[in-house]
Amino acid sequence: MKKLLSFFVCIAFILGISVPVRAESTVPAGKAKILIEAETGQVLYSQNADMKLPMASVTKVMSLLLWAEAIDRGELSLEDKVKASSYASETEGSVIWLEPGEEMTAAELIEAVIISSANDACIALAEHLSGSEAQFVKQMNRRAAELGMSSTRYTNCVGFDDSGHYTTARDIAVCTAELMKHDVYRGWMLTWLDYLRGGKTQLVNTNKLVRSYNGILGGKTGTTDNAGCCLTVCAERSNMRLVAVTLGCDDDDERFSSAKELLDYGFNSFERFTPEVDYSQLKPIKVTHGAEREVDPIIKNQGIDCMIKKGRASDIKYEYTFVEGCEAPVSAGQFLGEYLVTLDGAEVFRSEIVAEKDIPKMSFWRCLQMIFREIFTK
Repeated sequence: MKKLLSFFVCIAFILGISVPVRAESTVPAGKAKILIEAETGQVLYSQNADMKLPMASVTKVMSLLLWAEAIDRGELSLEDKVKASSYASETEGSVIWLEPGEEMTAAELIEAVIISSANDACIALAEHLSGSEAQFVKQMNRRAAELGMSSTRYTNCVGFDDSGHYTTARDIAVCTAELMKHDVYRGWMLTWLDYLRGGKTQLVNTNKLVRSYNGILGGKTGTTDNAGCCLTVCAERSNMRLVAVTLGCDDDDERFSSAKELLDYGFNSFERFTPEVDYSQLKPIKVTHGAEREVDPIIKNQGIDCMIKKGRASDIKYEYTFVEGCEAPVSAGQFLGEYLVTLDGAEVFRSEIVAEKDIPKMSFWRCLQMIFREIFTK
């Protein structure tokens, strides 16, 4: 059917006939997908982004994040010698055929995980850092909770299918954005081909976009029977860093074309924008029973960028709402209102408006001090 449709489109093009294109033809394939800007966390596109699905080896994004954070804390060194256990060496799927007792450096094993998605290398590193895979998985779930990945649960560190092992496209995007803050893996993420064991073991990158996509920073593939073909990737151009996630694709080509379409859409359609502030709107708020009668409001997250459609800055609308007044004592950072930025009625940025400083409650002695200060400073 697709071939027949393409044939008629080509004929129409030759004859100069305008043919309407179905909207879904521009929608990436897969069961679920999402596109976010990594720094702002803003969602630029989503479809079934909160559907709980198996994730295959995209699981390893969290494994890689934990190792990167352990390296930062000094708990793991790339020069560490890691000895493979029998359990690690018996792992199935994508492997580098570790022998029981074989030693490699943490750097070599991490490279194998990043480039070739090696399951045995992943488990060996998990055991080295946490004592066992089970203990490492507990760390994975704890870190997921800290990142707000409320719809993710791990039962293994490599991505084997399991009914209790699931995630969402949204959660994977959050984890990927966090991982990409660490530069320690950047070289391996962009390596297409390398070797271990003195050239005896070849590593070929499973992420095909490394060779073809402008601005690619890296990512992670995953494939199992239940999960289908999955992918999370990150790319950067100019001052935008985008993360695209697609889960449950039918085949290898579909996941890469899906991710590419998402990234292209983001880079072609959006730009970073710094919301303006009308300071005349930030009038002092009345304080009752306070040492001062008013408190100045400030925008809590002023200066933080958001993402808007290209060329639409002049259409941005701003809304300021405030409490009518507040009772002392007032604490610096106390909620006083909201600052809302919208485009075509849709929210693109929101921040609390808060108190600039503390205003203590008025007391007899404080009142007396103020009276004396007023008298003797004149």
